[in-house]
Amino acid sequence: MLQYLNIANLALLERASIEFDPGFTVVTGETGAGKSVLLGALSLLSGARSDKTIIRGGTDCCEVEAALYFENQGEIDTVLQELGLPLCEEGALLLKRSLHLSKPSRISINGSLATLANLQALGGCWIDFHGPGEPQRLLRSEHQLEMIDLYAKLGCEALAFEGDYRAWKETLGEIDRLRNETQLDADQIEFLKVQIARIDSLELSNESVEQLETDFNRVASSQDLLELSNELSNGLTGDDGAILILSQMTRAANEAAGMDPSLSELASRLESVILEIQELGAEYETIGASLNFEPEFAVEVQERMATWQEARRKYGREVGDVLKAQDEMARKIEDQGDIEGSLNRLNEKADDQERKLKAKAAKLTGKRKKAGEALARKAEAVLLELGFKKGKCGLEMIAQSGLKPYGDALPELQFSPNVGEPLRPLSKVASSGELARVMLALKTILADVDEVPVLVFDEVDANVGGEIGRVVGDRLHGIGRSHQVICITHLPQVASLGDNHFVVEKDQSGDRALVSIGKLGANADARVIELARMLGDRSAESALSHARELLAESV
Repeated sequence: MLQYLNIANLALLERASIEFDPGFTVVTGETGAGKSVLLGALSLLSGARSDKTIIRGGTDCCEVEAALYFENQGEIDTVLQELGLPLCEEGALLLKRSLHLSKPSRISINGSLATLANLQALGGCWIDFHGPGEPQRLLRSEHQLEMIDLYAKLGCEALAFEGDYRAWKETLGEIDRLRNETQLDADQIEFLKVQIARIDSLELSNESVEQLETDFNRVASSQDLLELSNELSNGLTGDDGAILILSQMTRAANEAAGMDPSLSELASRLESVILEIQELGAEYETIGASLNFEPEFAVEVQERMATWQEARRKYGREVGDVLKAQDEMARKIEDQGDIEGSLNRLNEKADDQERKLKAKAAKLTGKRKKAGEALARKAEAVLLELGFKKGKCGLEMIAQSGLKPYGDALPELQFSPNVGEPLRPLSKVASSGELARVMLALKTILADVDEVPVLVFDEVDANVGGEIGRVVGDRLHGIGRSHQVICITHLPQVASLGDNHFVVEKDQSGDRALVSIGKLGANADARVIELARMLGDRSAESALSHARELLAESV
């Protein structure tokens, strides 16, 4: 359940803090008042893409955050764990997203930095949007398929089928590759073997390449380093080095300390300097000795570096690129031994996959047909309430040419609005108003099986009114018993049925427009006035009286 939503500097809204309750929540307001701001905030938190134009003018950042509560947090925790994000504490999921003009946007989930993809993955677990564009989507067979799968709870089975389909396509792709593979002659095979052996000789890993580069640099600069090391060693501890001069200075310092005991510490420090210089000279001498490489070692390092540089030029700059190329060359040699045999084995595999897929597709289509027909019968009952006294719904599964990622057939929802007329595809029979009511019927049925806790309906009651509007409200209110429903509506018949009621208002009395969102709460008078406004005139007694009747009927 959505518990609260905080919004700052989003479009015309300066700041709002909204607490939500369970059940059926309605959002009303004048056309153009800014009701879409609420939807925009929820969309941002569900992973919708956006640009910086939504940031309120005169500010450099907009921010939205929400808290959700899951009574059973096991499912959402599973998703969070897969995403590598902190689990919910006591069922609470905390989402926050900020958009900045001058720096990258920031997303956090349960206090941890996250990505847009993370929000999108979680969004499907907690919110579903149903907007005014839904009726047109209903005309698409793919969307009808999604609805049937949701109703029949076939999502996992459909996903498994798609995975098997992709595996079959990969096998077919491998067959095409082998068929197009050119037979290599003996010289070409020998060349590949030499290349593989050269790469093998490198014993490639990130660590080995790093060591090779270190050794090569030392060998390449060994002469210069040797000369510098010897120069430093002789300059520090040689016959004419610094140690000779400092020894003379030490004798003078000890003589001075004999005259003045307070100078003893200085003499001791000078002696320490001599010891340090002796150690430095010895270390430089050791470095010089280590640079006298064996000629064999120097040649080996140079040859290995030449081989590595050649491999990088041919196959890619990274170790992984070279190893991948080596594997590909090895595969080509292996394939040469038995291209025909490999093709036969792959063909047998593909045939077996196709047989199994056809059986699974037929089974899936059968389940979808049965579920779709049941959904159509339920839709008829709802459509009766929505004013279609003789309306009929049906479903046909249309076979497709060959297997597809979804199976072997697509649904075709059919509709007859009037008695005596045959069932025909929705796209060929339904007007915009009829289509909207068919969609409403289906959506309200599917909401009962939708496991997502928050359902948002954006003006889905458009093109209906009067008694039908009341029916729509009743259906949405019924869904609110098992889900948290948020409905943006212009119908007073729907608004009167809300368990919770928010009003969006736009104030243009100042220098710039400001949007506010307020909860009417248990204030019956405030709700009566808002419903009267929706009926046409908040000051007219007839509208006020009608509003009171609507509220009384909703109790």
